[in-house]
Amino acid sequence: MKKILVGCLLVLAVVLTGNVTYAQDQDLLKELGSDSVKKEHVKNAFKSSRVIHSHSMEFLGKGVLDVRILHRFGTVDNGIKDLFGLDEANMRFGFDYGLGNNLTVGIGRSNLNKELDGFIKFRPVWQSQGPGSVPFSVVLITGMSLRTQDFPEPQDVYKFKHRLAFYQEVIIGRKFSEAFSLQLNPIYLHRNLVPGTNDDNNIWALGVGGRMKLTKRTAFVVDYTPILSGRQPGTKDPLAVGFDIETGGHVFQLHFTNATGMNEKAFLTSTTSDFWKGEIRFGFNLSRVFTIRKKKE
Repeated sequence: MKKILVGCLLVLAVVLTGNVTYAQDQDLLKELGSDSVKKEHVKNAFKSSRVIHSHSMEFLGKGVLDVRILHRFGTVDNGIKDLFGLDEANMRFGFDYGLGNNLTVGIGRSNLNKELDGFIKFRPVWQSQGPGSVPFSVVLITGMSLRTQDFPEPQDVYKFKHRLAFYQEVIIGRKFSEAFSLQLNPIYLHRNLVPGTNDDNNIWALGVGGRMKLTKRTAFVVDYTPILSGRQPGTKDPLAVGFDIETGGHVFQLHFTNATGMNEKAFLTSTTSDFWKGEIRFGFNLSRVFTIRKKKE
């Protein structure tokens, strides 16, 4: 009987010791896991806050100012007569500023119709990896444009509200790998004034933007925005293909496009060239960032 009792006590001791050891091991693993595996946000889905003419899901850092200079030349199909379009130039310059890592504001001015534009860009969902990760990013954008060019005669029939257009946009995007990123951006545009009485004030479109990394500092990018509803008569879907070239604090975007306009209202309603018929314009975007407000150490 004593031998049986001693044996039971030994078994119980082994079981209890094993349970304690297992529990301690589990606690150590939990502590180790919480320290070694952390949730991290995915960055550099695109090298610029714009794909080419559309917003990208990328953001400026807090306190960073992005000075942007955009050029679109004439169509190349006239050949040497106008130096493959280089005799003509349209331009937009703008200033975007990061109020936070998920909040950017911007203003700009284009010589096409002498328009001013501004936007607010917010990211409520940021793609991440690790515990509690999210597989994609969601970005919300609201913006407007103001025409400053004189109206045709008689000017007294026009009011200030006729100069305004507004747009709302949602971007849903994902960086699938270090080499490839893709986004969809449905967009709604409302114009207070349209050219013809039968033209639609509201336009719906679905943008598609993609980036394929080629080398450490270069990437191939595509920016396509087909019009789904309310198309302005005589216009085409804006399409642009090009290359991002990163050089330190600069990002050059060299591209070919059929769009002349460089804000949302302009490229959705004023693109009359047909990309597939060779009515293509060479252009470039130059982005230079400055850190205005440094992070507190």
